[in-house]
Amino acid sequence: MTDALPISRFPVPDLANMPEDIRNRILAVQEKSGFIPNVFLVLAHRPDEFRAFFAYHDALMEKSGNLTKAEREMIVVATSSANQCQYCVIAHGAILRIRARNPLISDQVAINYRKADITERQKAMLEFALKVSRSAETVGEADFDVLKSHGFDEEDIWDIAAIAAVFALSNRIANVTAMRPNAEFYTMGRS
Repeated sequence: MTDALPISRFPVPDLANMPEDIRNRILAVQEKSGFIPNVFLVLAHRPDEFRAFFAYHDALMEKSGNLTKAEREMIVVATSSANQCQYCVIAHGAILRIRARNPLISDQVAINYRKADITERQKAMLEFALKVSRSAETVGEADFDVLKSHGFDEEDIWDIAAIAAVFALSNRIANVTAMRPNAEFYTMGRS
């Protein structure tokens, strides 16, 4: 039923009429996942912004480092929940379930990460990410000290902050565009 409803309040360009680089990226995602996540179609409304967003997304979410890919997705799910972004909670919740190999984790993190079955280190990471997402002006040295006590270094802290920040932007665009989650996301990684 959700796929029968509009995926955006703004015009969604036809795949055939998109710039070749964007169309090729979308087709590659479709080949890998079996469907086209609506975020790709909605953001294609503005090709330059599409390119910029996904370049930054990939730089943050696909890199190697001390944060696992599952932890990166935890940040997205927790901050997107606080920002009431249905699209990002549903879509990244599916990715989190798959990357963590845990069918329960994304629901726990989205509802209340403090009671989720995650480590104290991950809870500290999410506490900081939420502070960046909701009140970055209050971030101070004490926040860095807490993260460092859990083994995060300066580069990890930058990554946590950057993920929270870029998804704060994404959450706001998804909410303003009335972006709908694909039905496929709801069941991914649950069994």
